[in-house]
Amino acid sequence: MKYTADEMGEVINMLSWEDLDIRSVTLSVNTLYAVSDSPERSLEKLSYLQGPLTRFSEAVDHVQEKLGVKIVTKRVAVSPVQYFLEPIPDTEYALRLGRKLDEIAFKSRIDYIGGFSAYADRGLGRGSYVLLLSLHEVMNSTQRLSGMLNSASTQEGLNVDAVKMFVDEIMKMSPYASSRVAIMANSPQDSPFVPSAHHGRGMPNASINIAVSGPGAIVGAIRRSRPSTFQELYEVVKKASFKVTRLGELVGRTVSEELGVQMGSVDLSLAPSPAVRDSVAEIVESMGISKIGGHGSVTALALLMDAVKKGGSMATNLVGGLSSAFIPVSEDSIMANRMKEGYLEVNDLLAMSAVCNSGIDMVGVSRDEGHDKVTALILDVLSMGLILNKILGVRVIPLDGKPGDEVDLGGLLGKVVIARLKPVDVRDFTSKTGFMPTPVKRLETG
Repeated sequence: MKYTADEMGEVINMLSWEDLDIRSVTLSVNTLYAVSDSPERSLEKLSYLQGPLTRFSEAVDHVQEKLGVKIVTKRVAVSPVQYFLEPIPDTEYALRLGRKLDEIAFKSRIDYIGGFSAYADRGLGRGSYVLLLSLHEVMNSTQRLSGMLNSASTQEGLNVDAVKMFVDEIMKMSPYASSRVAIMANSPQDSPFVPSAHHGRGMPNASINIAVSGPGAIVGAIRRSRPSTFQELYEVVKKASFKVTRLGELVGRTVSEELGVQMGSVDLSLAPSPAVRDSVAEIVESMGISKIGGHGSVTALALLMDAVKKGGSMATNLVGGLSSAFIPVSEDSIMANRMKEGYLEVNDLLAMSAVCNSGIDMVGVSRDEGHDKVTALILDVLSMGLILNKILGVRVIPLDGKPGDEVDLGGLLGKVVIARLKPVDVRDFTSKTGFMPTPVKRLETG
């Protein structure tokens, strides 16, 4: 495929002035070889990861220097810890596993290692139950480990009991710890997306996955073009997304060749950061909505999502991850400000989840609100995923304070704003136990 000089110049401008970078390079690796009925044997076998992860880290550094492209984070996804805990359902063992993975990531210069995860869509097995019981202690005692609980799926239903246990656990976590765990609906069996990253069954033993970024590049393209019709706006976003994704494809294949590891997927999602000119909210506002959260925001986001997917899918045949747009509030400086100002509310985020794959992401909740409101909020998001048959998740950060207060977590996590939850008593609803049955949507899949 040939590029014109103008197009090459545009990509150079994106790299130099519009914060175009690679959000992450993720090595997904099968660790089921280490599952054993002996804790000592399992932990010893996991130590073998040290060498491959160090080589991966060095390869990413080399490619970054070789191509002159900034790679923000290096990540690893391992097989869900749930499988390790099935033969040894012990919370102390879960804690040792989490700390071991965290230690390996630190020594290998890996920013995040995902896989402290479990599936509990209909009920809690031995492994998922123990993982949940140990979740707060594991996350509070680690720094680079991330995890996920999938507690709902269109195929199986929604496990309300698991949601309530999850809320009990995150309420005991520090803000930094809770930023590394999510609860999901319809999580795929293999995912390179932190915090739900994990290596799935049926995949090769190792693969390289790329997550692109580039909200600033999209904003720049819109402002340069000044489109006057929706068709023109659509075309501008689609073309810019194509160029952003091609960069991701190039980086992924180069790292893959360096390591001799199969290329896995490219996640097309536009991912914001707290940096100036790196905001998904700014894209929506550049379309003509002065403050995200205003009426029309869902339409603008829907247009953005579809154009990104169409442009990105032409640039790579290895589509994976969530391939949509992330709207993690604290990680997007403009979005965080709009929530603090009152333009953006929790129900706005819920509405936006209908057209993107984030759900409620990196939103602060006051510990004073209690478990019931947070449980009900999570159930709202997971139910939407259940009925729409799409991937949705929740990552909330329990904080001490009142709505509107914020805590600066620094780095890519940004400033977490405590959201205003509706002053409605939901305890009679959330006190019910069990699970929500499989929805009628399930009938469409046969």
